Amino acid sequence: MRYFHRTSLGIDTVLAEADTYFGARMAPGDSGERTREFSSTLGGLQLNVRAEGGHYTNIDITTDQAGESELDKFAKRFLGTIHTKTDAAHVLRGAY
Repeated sequence: MRYFHRTSLGIDTVLAEADTYFGARMAPGDSGERTREFSSTLGGLQLNVRAEGGHYTNIDITTDQAGESELDKFAKRFLGTIHTKTDAAHVLRGAY
């Protein structure tokens, strides 16, 4: 599955948040200047970030799972967490 989110946070901030969030529960894999890979028994996840429109950062997460797996829920929760960092009124809801 593939998920994306656009944020006003900087690329370095998003990557640091990803390292903390995913790194606490998954084993880190290859990482580049703007990419991170993580894996666990749930599957594999790849995160890519890029500047978009000069003021935004596009976050693209791809998992190797199909449908609504636990890994997909974990990835969506990360994107929701990023959203709360730029919008204090945003409330995380859902079972993910």
